[in-house]
Amino acid sequence: MESGEVGKRRLRFYGAGDYATYWQVDEAVEIVRRFDDVWSSRNVADVIELHNAQQLVQAGFVPQSLTDIEKLGLAATSSRIRSSVARFFTSVDSSNLDELIDGVPFEYHTDLLVLLGNNRAFERCDADQMLSVLTTNGIHLRELLGNKKLVRAYDLHVREVLLRDPRNAELLIQHHFMKDRREELHIPPSVTPADTRVLMSRYVQIEEANPNYVRLIETAPISQLTGVDARLKLEAKRRHERQTEAVFKDNPGVKSGVELSISDDQDEPVITALDGMVATYSYSRKWLEHTMDYASVLNNFQHLFEFADRDVLLTLPAYRAELGVFERFFTTTGHTDYQIGAAYRIRDMSSTLQTQLAFTFLGGSGIELESVVSWFFQEYLPAEFDAHGFTFSPSAKDSSFLEKTRHLLVEMESVVRQFGLYVEDGEIDRELLAIVSDTVRYKQVPSLVKGKYLYSTDNPEIRGVLDALFSDQSSMTYISEEVRGDDLAEVLIRNQVTYEDFADHQRPILDHLVALEVLSNNRGRIEIASPSQFLILRSIYSQEAASYVHLSGPARALADEMVDRGWLRMASTLLTSAEASYLNYQLNKAEFSNGPELRNKYLHGSQADAEGRDAHFGAYLATLKLTIALVIKINDDFATVASAHGGVSTTRCAD
Repeated sequence: MESGEVGKRRLRFYGAGDYATYWQVDEAVEIVRRFDDVWSSRNVADVIELHNAQQLVQAGFVPQSLTDIEKLGLAATSSRIRSSVARFFTSVDSSNLDELIDGVPFEYHTDLLVLLGNNRAFERCDADQMLSVLTTNGIHLRELLGNKKLVRAYDLHVREVLLRDPRNAELLIQHHFMKDRREELHIPPSVTPADTRVLMSRYVQIEEANPNYVRLIETAPISQLTGVDARLKLEAKRRHERQTEAVFKDNPGVKSGVELSISDDQDEPVITALDGMVATYSYSRKWLEHTMDYASVLNNFQHLFEFADRDVLLTLPAYRAELGVFERFFTTTGHTDYQIGAAYRIRDMSSTLQTQLAFTFLGGSGIELESVVSWFFQEYLPAEFDAHGFTFSPSAKDSSFLEKTRHLLVEMESVVRQFGLYVEDGEIDRELLAIVSDTVRYKQVPSLVKGKYLYSTDNPEIRGVLDALFSDQSSMTYISEEVRGDDLAEVLIRNQVTYEDFADHQRPILDHLVALEVLSNNRGRIEIASPSQFLILRSIYSQEAASYVHLSGPARALADEMVDRGWLRMASTLLTSAEASYLNYQLNKAEFSNGPELRNKYLHGSQADAEGRDAHFGAYLATLKLTIALVIKINDDFATVASAHGGVSTTRCAD
């Protein structure tokens, strides 16, 4: 620890959980042992390094080779260092601040602020002088805002610095809107919502405004606490549109999208392909023409278009597990954003185009999709499940798509309310329905089925199991160049892997999974212990829920065991939590601020103005798609109950 050393990276204690801590043990011991030799010629960087070395030793990070006497000696010296460091920073005041606080390396900026704050230097030193000295040492505003004691002590002065440059709006945007903040920022109490709004408005106008931050303002919820109002959101929206247009003006980017077609000579109902980021679907005209009865139309949405999987979990939502590494860690996401990635965008485009294909194809034969939905509620449910009283009124054929969209949104909410009353009372009281006017809460719509879904609990054990098996960030994904996969599950399914194939650092996780009976060690070969248990866990990881009612008897027994272990919990609602969040994203602002808000905008008359009959066609298709998705879920509820009582044993609408 030489004061004159330049460019040498200083020792730093990163915490007991950081691997870098272990690499510095020997260096820390050497610094502590040399304390008496260097203290007389120390500077502030030396003092902070001693502080870090003392923390390492105090936390027990010392070489195992030391004798007990040597460890006691280190502990005694460590205690003296702690006192000396405290005396150094307690001596800092306005008379010696410029002299003592000089030449602080970047890695010690946070430690410097913590030590100054803990030893009340901010209370002894003038704000202008302290902030000038810290700035001279290369400490930026972001780092200043990271220290609560400094911000409290120099409230008005920090506010002045913050509001001076519109680029500082990024700090306020991170604090208020960003979902995954890497550090906590403390905003001066004197900064008002009006200050915040003015600074963000100035930021939106500057040339170097980051499109990611502009978008966060655009999608932020309107709030008096943050200063975000409709005018500011519109400013951000228009600026973001100009930025996006400029980006693609000279750079067409990577082609992505969905292509749908109808083949006259294709026997297979559907042929799919993926070319780069372009998904193609070819549908058989013969199949479509032979499935035009109303029941088959709905079955096509569920099975041919794959709106739901075999357990009738909707495929339409954005699921966290399908986000790529870049999308998870390198995209700027607001804390009220519905996080979507490339997989969701492709699926959203394909499902909308599939709805359009069905709308156009059936319309050519005089079949309206809204009439199919009306048939389901008013004819199919009474005939198939003895469920009477449901009503659904299709929109007028000659109405505009603006009128159709508004009407369909009202009818969609109505049938959800009707279903809720039917679940609770076994009938639909029309007078009661007329009184109920609350906004539909999709997460609370009840189910006819008890114990319908399984969810993961917050138990660390199950979280560890799911991450070890299915996360692409797990340390278990690579064994060799020939044996590797996106996750451990893929490695085990596609290869015959032995215990000896795994590296030493992977075996503790392997042992743990075997002990939990998630994996089995069958004479040295590592295998999935139970396919049924594995499928439940995979569904919970990939679709954030599993359908208990669609499990076999033995699989339910395994699920019950996992509930008893505290790994899983049961819930009974029409929709899974992820499905309900998807509907909230599409329809309202109950959870998210970056969605289309179809319900809010169309029912309140605040949708964007547009010209022509087809101007609102996209919104109509999106609403139609959501309505059919709800039909699929409601049908599954009735079919499951009927199956349990010896009735129909399928979730398909009867032909």
